[in-house]
Amino acid sequence: MINIPPQSQNRMPGRESELEPFAEHIRASYKGSGRLAGRCALITGGDSGIGRAVALHFAREGASVAITFLPEEADDGAEAIRAIEAEGARAVAVIGDLREPTFCDNAIEQVVAAFGRLDILVNNAGIQKAADELGEISDADWEWHFGVNVDAMFRMSRAALPHLGEGASIIATTSVNGFVGNKRLVAYSATKGAMMGFTRALSQQLAPRGIRVNEVAPGPIWTAIQPAGFGPVDPQMVADMGKDVPMGRIGQPSEVGPAYVFLASEEASYITGQTIHVNGGMPVNG
Repeated sequence: MINIPPQSQNRMPGRESELEPFAEHIRASYKGSGRLAGRCALITGGDSGIGRAVALHFAREGASVAITFLPEEADDGAEAIRAIEAEGARAVAVIGDLREPTFCDNAIEQVVAAFGRLDILVNNAGIQKAADELGEISDADWEWHFGVNVDAMFRMSRAALPHLGEGASIIATTSVNGFVGNKRLVAYSATKGAMMGFTRALSQQLAPRGIRVNEVAPGPIWTAIQPAGFGPVDPQMVADMGKDVPMGRIGQPSEVGPAYVFLASEEASYITGQTIHVNGGMPVNG
């Protein structure tokens, strides 16, 4: 169990380099077996947290990997690119704001131009801001949540579709909060519920084309979004995160990444419209 002191960050989605202690993105014991060899993937928000974990697992499995991140996250982005390349994989950085519709279109085109194809899209980028009362959520905060978490997923998926062929995969990062809710994360929980509906509906639309659409719903995972989202409201809540789940601890990004490998690989060839829950044992319907 990792010992997490109370802490806060003043910028969303948070800085990987400021986490105390540092997160683990991939275990040294994780052995790649070429399950994604020859595949090309784009991961939004791949500079840190779960996104970086997915990028490193994909790279170790033989994929070429592109990641998006904000200009102000350039240091985390550079470290993620270095780590991807250290796995022997091709890496591409796509820098910009996913809330801008033109950026979503351009991001897909940039990746296809670099790799010559696109096989896997992971809609992972997300933000959360805690609020104790509904009245504390401004219109701007509500629109910010949906702009990053939902609108970008729609636009990235739409832009990617012309380049995705049979056997391709779209994977979203949702959350346990989309299923059980969180009284301090009303806006965030609402976006994650929307992502679930999008995943299930799009999976039915794309099944005849052989394109699978699934999602991963993490529980409490040690990423920078936690001190950036909860820290300004309650730094102690960050330190206590995960202690109330059946496994009694917060999870590491390294424990989530393999779920994405499975969904992107041929091992999940008969799985679409589904959710993998990686949450330390929290009971969830759906």
